[in-house]
Amino acid sequence: MSPEPATPARTDVVLCWHMHQPEYRESASGRYQQPWTYLHGIKDYTDMAAAIEAIPEARAVVNFSPTLLEQIDDYACRLRAYLERGEELPDPVLAWLAAEQLPADPEVRARIAAQGLRANAQRLIARFPPYARLAAIARQAEDDAGILPYLSEQFFFDLLVWYHLAWCGESLRTGDDRVRLLMAQETGFGRDQRRLLLAVIADALAGIIPRYRTLAEQGRIELSVTPYSHPILPLLLDIESAREAAPDLSLPHCHYPGGEARARDQLMRARAVFTRFFGAAPAGCWPSEGALSEAAVKQIGAAGFRWTASGQAVLHNSRGPTDREAPCIHHVYRLKDLTPDCFFRDDGLSDKIGFTYATWHAEDAVADLVHHLEHIDRACHDRQHRVVAIILDGENCWEHYPHNGGVLPARALPDPGPPSALPIDDVFRRQHERQRTPAPGATGDRQLGLRHPHHLDRRPRQESRLGNALRGKSGL
Repeated sequence: MSPEPATPARTDVVLCWHMHQPEYRESASGRYQQPWTYLHGIKDYTDMAAAIEAIPEARAVVNFSPTLLEQIDDYACRLRAYLERGEELPDPVLAWLAAEQLPADPEVRARIAAQGLRANAQRLIARFPPYARLAAIARQAEDDAGILPYLSEQFFFDLLVWYHLAWCGESLRTGDDRVRLLMAQETGFGRDQRRLLLAVIADALAGIIPRYRTLAEQGRIELSVTPYSHPILPLLLDIESAREAAPDLSLPHCHYPGGEARARDQLMRARAVFTRFFGAAPAGCWPSEGALSEAAVKQIGAAGFRWTASGQAVLHNSRGPTDREAPCIHHVYRLKDLTPDCFFRDDGLSDKIGFTYATWHAEDAVADLVHHLEHIDRACHDRQHRVVAIILDGENCWEHYPHNGGVLPARALPDPGPPSALPIDDVFRRQHERQRTPAPGATGDRQLGLRHPHHLDRRPRQESRLGNALRGKSGL
């Protein structure tokens, strides 16, 4: 009896969405200077969760910056305090939406009109005729401030309501009866309707962190984290490290002491915030802007992280001239003998989702993505173990897509179709070797190099667990 043929090796895919916003709160007052945390909350963070929830086969890694988690939680608590006890709202845009009367000050009303236009003109404004009509008037007022006194208070209230309705994600617009009711009304929104919209926003924000926690506990996603306040970790450690990538770079003449202590604090605070919200410590760390240096990798490992990631350009400039010509670069790497395993994003595929596919038909975009993955699979055919990491912004790109990207199955890479995302834990269980790479330079994806050549060595990898990530079918 002849033996059964061996199962052919397949290329694994790790799909990671990076959710991040800077700290918009004033430290003294706690008031928000920009509304982007809660706006992306009701649009992108809710829609991403809904997309994964709706497709049982969908798997992903979702990375959160700690300051984003804190702000989401703060918004949810402050909105609930307003709705239940009438406490002051911390965000001026929400305060305008909640107001019994708007200030008659032309400067305030000009700010409201300008805020009502801060949305994608094609995807979020023109899509809704009532909003488009209001926006056209607001643009006229921007060009000619003399128009403002002729605009009624109701105009500004309606503009504020439609601004928030447009920013609502597809899952809210199609799944929340309150949103559908408000959209059907179209105009003349009174205080009761605006309070109803505030309740929608409060409920959506309050549900974000528990939804992702539940998905992680179910093994459908892995959650990872970024250093606490999104610093460029190598520069925080040593500003002179920028010259590892660009020796001739002009830098300020200053001494920046205590870098190791600050970096350690950033990583440990990130772990503490993450654990508080998600009930478990993170295994992975996506460094801010994908910036790594040898010192940064050491700090990430010392903080207890078992994997990290960066950009393909970082890998390219960290390899010797011979290794740069290798046809297959899609592996898990390790820097010398340091603990964290390293993934390097496929910049081309990540940027296609982030910037290119928004103008394509969904079927063509998915077919093109699969075609590129199949090309990688062929190029790496002689390698038993390979992995493609697709890592990108999980929030800003979607407003350029029709229906907030809901028509693009690649958002979650579900079956059917050759590629499907794999648990990082499974990647390591299936792969039996790891490559080592020399020290990368100190900056992020777009500019990294070394002053002297190195080469990559192979060694058998030891089995390591990286947390609950992306369980289920995968590969090509």
